[in-house]
Amino acid sequence: MPNRGDRGGSKTRAHIADVATGLFLDRGFDNVTVVEVAAAAGVSKVTVFSHFDRKEDLLLDRLPDVVEIVRTAVRDRADNIGAVEAIRRTLLALGEERHGLSALDEGIEPFLRLVAESPALIARLRVFEHEIEAALAAELESDKRFSGDSALLAALVVAAYRVVAVATVRRRLAGDDLAMLATDHQQRVNQAFEGIALV
Repeated sequence: MPNRGDRGGSKTRAHIADVATGLFLDRGFDNVTVVEVAAAAGVSKVTVFSHFDRKEDLLLDRLPDVVEIVRTAVRDRADNIGAVEAIRRTLLALGEERHGLSALDEGIEPFLRLVAESPALIARLRVFEHEIEAALAAELESDKRFSGDSALLAALVVAAYRVVAVATVRRRLAGDDLAMLATDHQQRVNQAFEGIALV
């Protein structure tokens, strides 16, 4: 995804991901091999796979950030803030910042289009939904302040935000006005979490 940080001090990982993204955007995801990415990044294929489990993760390299963002929201919340509210506030903050994970940052359309046109990337995102759901459920389960059904809440949160995010992506690709879309995105996040609170 665009606007990568240097997670965990891994400059090599960030460099490989940036090079791969450029190649994918230029030539298409299916038309670039891992060997070509390695050559362009000046590393070996072994080095690429020491940082990334799958080719898809070269482009979707910020997925681990999502896990950490959600865990942090739950773990670091104030005692008077529930887990659902903490996650809602975090997602709203990402939208307010026009963070890449909200699909609201400037110039992200080529990236979104690339993902939308690749069955392999879409499949990877579906797998990730299960990964983030499991991670959130585990975090809630270990949180002594949370007394509800951790698996159910995690599933509801992931499903609710997926609906919001997919709608936002589709509207970005359709060329909707970004300012209006950002406002609608935030409203839909609130609506989604109001629905979860009623369950």
